[in-house]
Amino acid sequence: MPALRIRLGCRLRYRLTQPTPLIAILNVHYSRFGDLERADYLVTTPSVPLESYRDGFGNWCTRMVAPAGEFTLSTDGIFRDGGHPDAVAPDAPQQAVQDLPFETLIYLLGSRYCDTDLLSEEAWRLFENTPQGWARVQAICDYVHTTVAFDYMKASATRTASETLSGRQGVCRDFTHLAIAFCRCMNIPARYCTGYLSELGEPPPHAPDDFAAWMEVFLGGRWWVFDPRNNTRRVGRILIARGRDAADVPLTQTFGPNTLTGFEVWTRDAQDDSVETPPASRN
Repeated sequence: MPALRIRLGCRLRYRLTQPTPLIAILNVHYSRFGDLERADYLVTTPSVPLESYRDGFGNWCTRMVAPAGEFTLSTDGIFRDGGHPDAVAPDAPQQAVQDLPFETLIYLLGSRYCDTDLLSEEAWRLFENTPQGWARVQAICDYVHTTVAFDYMKASATRTASETLSGRQGVCRDFTHLAIAFCRCMNIPARYCTGYLSELGEPPPHAPDDFAAWMEVFLGGRWWVFDPRNNTRRVGRILIARGRDAADVPLTQTFGPNTLTGFEVWTRDAQDDSVETPPASRN
């Protein structure tokens, strides 16, 4: 595909009963910042002071105190993408645990949603006889993709990987948590990613725009993208944040009662002017 200009952004509306501290992770990851033609600055309505920092995984976070009443968080940027699908390396080898870089070892451990202690026996039963390396990770993705049924109406904020396997239904984060847990059980470092996934170039019908989850696995000395939910190499995948699982990269974390009253996400051709620019000054 030719190079893409993607208009991306989101608008999240809340109703708050009291002033509430809030942390947002909504900006494009620093590793892709150079691809932004127009930066996706975070905008609030009403305007409040913003303070930004990097968390322990290098993600760009913004904290604020949202006032009582109606409150909106918005971003709206233009992203230049080469139009290339996710990279493929069928010969990428799996490294022995003792040879892995120190910084990857945390991604072998169990975490909040990736309960490897409950899945290790099943992982080895299913994948012990698969070829190591790329082929094994692909076998895991194939299994998760065909075993778990996607259903927006079955989303759950508390579902773990083992519960996804037993219930065999969920949304993209559940597919990702299960595949990550299986990889870690097989001694392959795997980390959780959240971001935008464009439908540009995909045959219709298209699902409503939303944030997406996928994983990166460490093979042959570098990280590679795998997407157990779609199980295809896609274009227009734009990273926001990485972590051990979804608990590390919530889009927003509120420290008080609140009601989410509106949720919009867009990733479309930049020539499409149907999305209204967020109506507030930048902080």
